Amino acid sequence: MYVSSEVFPYLPESVMATRQRTLSQAMQEYGGEIRTFMPRWGTINERRNQLHEVIRLSGMNLIIDDNDHQLIIKVASIPSVRVQIYFIDNDDYFHRKAALADENGEMFADNDERAIFFARGVLETVKKLRWAPGIVHCHGWFSSIVPIYLKGTFAGDPVFRGSKIVVSLYNDGFTGALDLATKQKIENEGMNDPKLEILDTPSYENLMKLVTDYADGVVLEENLDNVAIAEYARRSGKPVLDWDGDRQSQQYMDVYHTFYETLLKK
Repeated sequence: MYVSSEVFPYLPESVMATRQRTLSQAMQEYGGEIRTFMPRWGTINERRNQLHEVIRLSGMNLIIDDNDHQLIIKVASIPSVRVQIYFIDNDDYFHRKAALADENGEMFADNDERAIFFARGVLETVKKLRWAPGIVHCHGWFSSIVPIYLKGTFAGDPVFRGSKIVVSLYNDGFTGALDLATKQKIENEGMNDPKLEILDTPSYENLMKLVTDYADGVVLEENLDNVAIAEYARRSGKPVLDWDGDRQSQQYMDVYHTFYETLLKK
Protein backbone atom coordinates (compact mmCIF):
# COMPACT_ATOMS: atom_id res chain seq x y z
CA MET A 1 0.00 0.00 0.00
CA TYR A 2 1.54 3.26 -1.16
CA VAL A 3 0.48 6.65 0.19
CA SER A 4 1.99 9.65 -1.57
CA SER A 5 1.30 13.31 -2.19
CA GLU A 6 2.76 13.00 -5.70
CA VAL A 7 2.47 10.35 -8.41
CA PHE A 8 3.54 10.77 -12.02
CA PRO A 9 1.81 11.27 -14.50
CA TYR A 10 -0.92 12.94 -12.40
CA LEU A 11 1.59 15.52 -11.20
CA PRO A 12 4.75 16.69 -13.00
CA GLU A 13 7.90 14.61 -12.72
CA SER A 14 9.81 15.05 -9.46
CA VAL A 15 11.93 12.74 -7.33
CA MET A 16 8.86 11.70 -5.34
CA ALA A 17 6.36 11.50 -8.19
CA THR A 18 8.73 9.48 -10.36
CA ARG A 19 9.81 7.16 -7.55
CA GLN A 20 6.22 6.40 -6.65
CA ARG A 21 5.35 5.66 -10.26
CA THR A 22 8.38 3.37 -10.66
CA LEU A 23 7.86 1.56 -7.36
CA SER A 24 4.18 0.84 -7.99
CA GLN A 25 4.98 -0.81 -11.30
CA ALA A 26 8.09 -2.64 -10.08
CA MET A 27 6.46 -4.18 -7.01
CA GLN A 28 3.43 -5.20 -9.04
CA GLU A 29 5.79 -6.96 -11.46
CA TYR A 30 7.29 -8.78 -8.46
CA GLY A 31 3.83 -10.23 -7.91
CA GLY A 32 2.66 -7.87 -5.19
CA GLU A 33 -0.93 -6.69 -4.85
CA ILE A 34 -0.52 -2.93 -5.08
CA ARG A 35 -2.85 -0.09 -4.14
CA THR A 36 -1.66 3.50 -4.33
CA PHE A 37 -3.36 6.52 -2.73
CA MET A 38 -2.86 10.22 -3.40
CA PRO A 39 -4.88 13.44 -2.98
CA ARG A 40 -7.10 14.53 -5.86
CA TRP A 41 -5.36 17.88 -6.19
CA GLY A 42 -7.23 20.58 -8.09
CA THR A 43 -4.48 20.65 -10.71
CA ILE A 44 -5.38 17.12 -11.89
CA ASN A 45 -7.49 17.06 -15.04
CA GLU A 46 -10.13 14.39 -14.36
CA ARG A 47 -11.26 14.00 -17.97
CA ARG A 48 -7.77 13.72 -19.41
CA ASN A 49 -6.69 11.24 -16.73
CA GLN A 50 -10.00 9.35 -16.79
CA LEU A 51 -10.78 9.60 -13.09
CA HIS A 52 -14.14 8.28 -12.00
CA GLU A 53 -15.87 8.17 -8.63
CA VAL A 54 -16.28 4.88 -6.77
CA ILE A 55 -19.75 5.29 -5.30
CA ARG A 56 -19.52 2.31 -2.94
CA LEU A 57 -16.44 3.82 -1.27
CA SER A 58 -17.60 7.45 -1.22
CA GLY A 59 -20.12 9.28 0.92
CA MET A 60 -18.60 8.94 4.38
CA ASN A 61 -18.31 12.15 6.40
CA LEU A 62 -15.10 12.72 8.37
CA ILE A 63 -15.07 15.17 11.27
CA ILE A 64 -11.91 17.26 11.30
CA ASP A 65 -11.62 19.90 14.04
CA ASP A 66 -15.37 19.63 14.75
CA ASN A 67 -16.35 20.16 11.10
CA ASP A 68 -17.89 17.59 8.75
CA HIS A 69 -16.15 16.98 5.43
CA GLN A 70 -17.42 14.54 2.82
CA LEU A 71 -15.02 11.84 1.67
CA ILE A 72 -15.08 11.18 -2.08
CA ILE A 73 -13.03 8.36 -3.63
CA LYS A 74 -12.02 8.36 -7.27
CA VAL A 75 -9.86 5.94 -9.22
CA ALA A 76 -7.80 5.85 -12.38
CA SER A 77 -5.19 3.55 -13.90
CA ILE A 78 -1.74 4.60 -15.02
CA PRO A 79 -1.73 4.04 -18.77
CA SER A 80 0.06 0.96 -20.11
CA VAL A 81 0.99 -0.59 -16.73
CA ARG A 82 -2.47 -1.19 -15.20
CA VAL A 83 -1.49 0.27 -11.83
CA GLN A 84 -4.62 1.57 -10.12
CA ILE A 85 -4.51 4.86 -8.21
CA TYR A 86 -7.08 5.83 -5.56
CA PHE A 87 -7.68 9.56 -5.19
CA ILE A 88 -8.86 11.06 -1.90
CA ASP A 89 -11.14 13.98 -2.73
CA ASN A 90 -13.11 16.66 -0.91
CA ASP A 91 -14.47 19.97 -2.16
CA ASP A 92 -13.27 21.96 0.87
CA TYR A 93 -9.69 20.71 0.91
CA PHE A 94 -8.62 19.71 -2.58
CA HIS A 95 -10.46 21.78 -5.19
CA ARG A 96 -7.81 24.49 -5.39
CA LYS A 97 -5.59 25.59 -8.26
CA ALA A 98 -2.47 24.50 -6.39
CA ALA A 99 -1.47 21.62 -4.13
CA LEU A 100 0.21 22.85 -0.95
CA ALA A 101 0.94 26.55 -1.54
CA ASP A 102 -0.75 29.49 -3.26
CA GLU A 103 0.55 31.45 -6.25
CA ASN A 104 2.83 33.46 -3.96
CA GLY A 105 4.43 30.35 -2.52
CA GLU A 106 2.62 30.71 0.80
CA MET A 107 1.58 27.43 2.42
CA PHE A 108 -2.16 27.01 2.85
CA ALA A 109 -3.09 27.69 6.46
CA ASP A 110 -5.17 24.51 6.71
CA ASN A 111 -2.53 22.10 5.38
CA ASP A 112 -2.55 20.30 8.71
CA GLU A 113 -6.28 19.59 8.44
CA ARG A 114 -5.88 18.57 4.80
CA ALA A 115 -3.17 16.06 5.79
CA ILE A 116 -5.34 14.71 8.62
CA PHE A 117 -8.32 14.34 6.27
CA PHE A 118 -6.11 12.62 3.69
CA ALA A 119 -4.80 10.13 6.28
CA ARG A 120 -8.24 9.37 7.65
CA GLY A 121 -9.62 9.06 4.13
CA VAL A 122 -6.94 6.59 3.09
CA LEU A 123 -7.30 4.39 6.16
CA GLU A 124 -11.10 4.39 6.16
CA THR A 125 -11.09 3.47 2.47
CA VAL A 126 -8.72 0.54 3.03
CA LYS A 127 -11.03 -0.70 5.78
CA LYS A 128 -13.97 -0.55 3.37
CA LEU A 129 -11.95 -2.50 0.83
CA ARG A 130 -11.32 -5.17 3.51
CA TRP A 131 -7.78 -5.41 2.25
CA ALA A 132 -4.95 -6.01 4.75
CA PRO A 133 -1.68 -4.53 3.46
CA GLY A 134 1.58 -6.17 4.53
CA ILE A 135 3.52 -2.95 3.89
CA VAL A 136 2.19 0.59 4.24
CA HIS A 137 4.72 2.87 2.56
CA CYS A 138 4.31 6.63 3.00
CA HIS A 139 6.04 9.18 0.77
CA GLY A 140 6.40 12.85 1.66
CA TRP A 141 5.41 14.92 4.66
CA PHE A 142 1.79 15.23 3.53
CA SER A 143 1.33 11.49 4.14
CA SER A 144 2.97 11.64 7.56
CA ILE A 145 -0.25 11.47 9.59
CA VAL A 146 -0.86 7.93 8.29
CA PRO A 147 1.91 6.27 10.39
CA ILE A 148 0.80 8.25 13.45
CA TYR A 149 -2.76 6.93 13.22
CA LEU A 150 -1.66 3.40 12.34
CA LYS A 151 0.27 3.25 15.63
CA GLY A 152 -2.60 4.79 17.57
CA THR A 153 -6.17 5.34 16.41
CA PHE A 154 -6.18 2.36 14.00
CA ALA A 155 -3.72 0.14 15.88
CA GLY A 156 -6.32 -2.36 17.00
CA ASP A 157 -8.03 -2.72 13.65
CA PRO A 158 -7.53 -6.25 12.25
CA VAL A 159 -6.98 -4.84 8.74
CA PHE A 160 -3.78 -3.10 9.85
CA ARG A 161 -2.66 -5.31 12.74
CA GLY A 162 0.09 -7.02 10.73
CA SER A 163 1.14 -4.03 8.63
CA LYS A 164 4.73 -2.79 8.61
CA ILE A 165 5.18 0.95 8.13
CA VAL A 166 7.84 2.34 5.81
CA VAL A 167 8.52 6.07 5.55
CA SER A 168 10.40 7.66 2.66
CA LEU A 169 12.17 10.96 3.36
CA TYR A 170 12.63 13.59 0.64
CA ASN A 171 13.66 17.21 0.25
CA ASP A 172 10.03 18.31 0.47
CA GLY A 173 10.36 20.45 3.58
CA PHE A 174 8.44 23.62 4.38
CA THR A 175 9.56 26.69 6.30
CA GLY A 176 7.85 27.85 9.44
CA ALA A 177 5.30 25.49 10.98
CA LEU A 178 1.87 24.02 10.53
CA ASP A 179 -1.05 25.39 12.53
CA LEU A 180 -0.16 25.50 16.24
CA ALA A 181 -3.27 23.44 17.00
CA THR A 182 -2.06 20.54 14.82
CA LYS A 183 -1.29 18.31 17.80
CA GLN A 184 -4.72 18.91 19.32
CA LYS A 185 -6.45 18.15 16.02
CA ILE A 186 -4.57 14.84 15.76
CA GLU A 187 -5.45 13.98 19.35
CA ASN A 188 -9.10 14.78 18.64
CA GLU A 189 -9.07 11.86 16.21
CA GLY A 190 -8.54 9.43 19.10
CA MET A 191 -4.74 9.61 19.27
CA ASN A 192 -3.14 9.85 22.70
CA ASP A 193 0.63 9.42 22.90
CA PRO A 194 3.31 11.39 24.79
CA LYS A 195 5.41 11.31 21.60
CA LEU A 196 3.03 13.89 20.14
CA GLU A 197 4.51 16.53 22.44
CA ILE A 198 7.14 17.17 19.77
CA LEU A 199 4.32 18.73 17.73
CA ASP A 200 3.94 21.54 20.24
CA THR A 201 6.14 23.10 17.57
CA PRO A 202 4.77 21.51 14.37
CA SER A 203 7.78 22.18 12.16
CA TYR A 204 8.80 20.02 9.22
CA GLU A 205 11.82 18.66 11.12
CA ASN A 206 9.77 17.74 14.20
CA LEU A 207 7.09 16.10 12.07
CA MET A 208 9.65 13.96 10.23
CA LYS A 209 11.33 12.94 13.48
CA LEU A 210 7.96 11.88 14.90
CA VAL A 211 7.10 9.87 11.80
CA THR A 212 10.49 8.16 11.96
CA ASP A 213 9.66 7.12 15.53
CA TYR A 214 6.47 5.43 14.29
CA ALA A 215 8.06 3.74 11.28
CA ASP A 216 9.29 0.16 11.09
CA GLY A 217 11.71 1.09 8.31
CA VAL A 218 12.98 4.32 6.71
CA VAL A 219 14.14 5.08 3.17
CA LEU A 220 16.35 8.08 2.36
CA GLU A 221 15.21 8.71 -1.20
CA GLU A 222 17.76 11.45 -1.92
CA ASN A 223 20.60 13.28 -0.22
CA LEU A 224 18.65 15.28 2.33
CA ASP A 225 19.26 19.00 2.71
CA ASN A 226 18.15 18.68 6.32
CA VAL A 227 21.09 16.75 7.75
CA ALA A 228 19.46 16.53 11.20
CA ILE A 229 16.56 14.47 9.84
CA ALA A 230 18.87 12.11 7.96
CA GLU A 231 21.03 11.57 11.04
CA TYR A 232 17.96 11.08 13.23
CA ALA A 233 16.83 8.29 10.92
CA ARG A 234 20.26 6.64 10.85
CA ARG A 235 20.47 6.71 14.66
CA SER A 236 16.89 5.56 15.22
CA GLY A 237 17.77 1.87 15.36
CA LYS A 238 15.26 1.25 12.55
CA PRO A 239 16.29 -0.46 9.29
CA VAL A 240 17.33 2.30 6.88
CA LEU A 241 17.64 2.00 3.10
CA ASP A 242 20.17 4.61 1.98
CA TRP A 243 21.14 3.76 -1.59
CA ASP A 244 24.13 5.50 -3.20
CA GLY A 245 23.68 4.07 -6.72
CA ASP A 246 21.22 4.68 -9.54
CA ARG A 247 17.82 4.99 -7.88
CA GLN A 248 15.91 4.20 -11.05
CA SER A 249 17.82 1.02 -11.81
CA GLN A 250 16.51 -2.53 -11.61
CA GLN A 251 19.18 -3.18 -8.99
CA TYR A 252 17.62 -0.53 -6.76
CA MET A 253 14.19 -2.11 -7.22
CA ASP A 254 15.70 -5.47 -6.22
CA VAL A 255 17.18 -3.90 -3.08
CA TYR A 256 13.83 -2.27 -2.32
CA HIS A 257 12.02 -5.59 -2.66
CA THR A 258 14.50 -7.26 -0.31
CA PHE A 259 14.04 -4.39 2.17
CA TYR A 260 10.28 -5.03 2.20
CA GLU A 261 10.71 -8.79 2.56
CA THR A 262 13.09 -8.36 5.49
CA LEU A 263 10.60 -6.09 7.32
CA LEU A 264 7.77 -8.56 6.78
CA LYS A 265 9.79 -11.32 8.45
CA LYS A 266 10.42 -9.32 11.62
